Amino acid sequence: MNLIDVKFQEWTQGKDLLQARINVFNQVREIPYAVVPELMDYRGYDNILEVGKGSCSPKHFLLCKMFQKLGLSVLYVVYPHRWDEIAEIMGEYSLRLKNMALALPVSRHIACKVEIDDKLVLVDATLDSPLQKAGFQVNTEWDGKSDTLLPMTPCGDEELYSPAEARLMRTTLDPQFRAFYPELNMFLDQMRRLYNYLLEI
Repeated sequence: MNLIDVKFQEWTQGKDLLQARINVFNQVREIPYAVVPELMDYRGYDNILEVGKGSCSPKHFLLCKMFQKLGLSVLYVVYPHRWDEIAEIMGEYSLRLKNMALALPVSRHIACKVEIDDKLVLVDATLDSPLQKAGFQVNTEWDGKSDTLLPMTPCGDEELYSPAEARLMRTTLDPQFRAFYPELNMFLDQMRRLYNYLLEI
């Protein structure tokens, strides 16, 4: 039994379908958001459970796999976006990181659309809950059947892909992103440490 199967059993055992999908969502959401380039390809996402962190791509590849194991039909949804909104949050803590974010080209955000009660529901588990205290949009309470919120505002039309079309969603890492992502990861870790410190006092 591989690690995904082990975690699936752990996260769903003894739960009905609604409770199971809510818990799967919560568990995937709480994987710390960080950009790990080697996990971003649909063929390498399954290492996210061993690495213990990942960005929107591997988190939603994992979520899709788990939902499919629950018998749910899932599509990937891709949104073009800019880092402007998040840059404003970063600017409160790091002007350098804000300026790097504002200079980035259009990026692509991946989430899921899940067929629940005969309708497609947007499910986004991108950001872990400690980041909410820093001002990020985190979906901390999902009822298992309603649309969640996106962590950013799209700047173009959504694109839908079936799991069989995952290879078509590949994105190349522009040199600017390669410089930005390590800085972003360090910033997010600082926010989590601050969150944990505030919990202790």
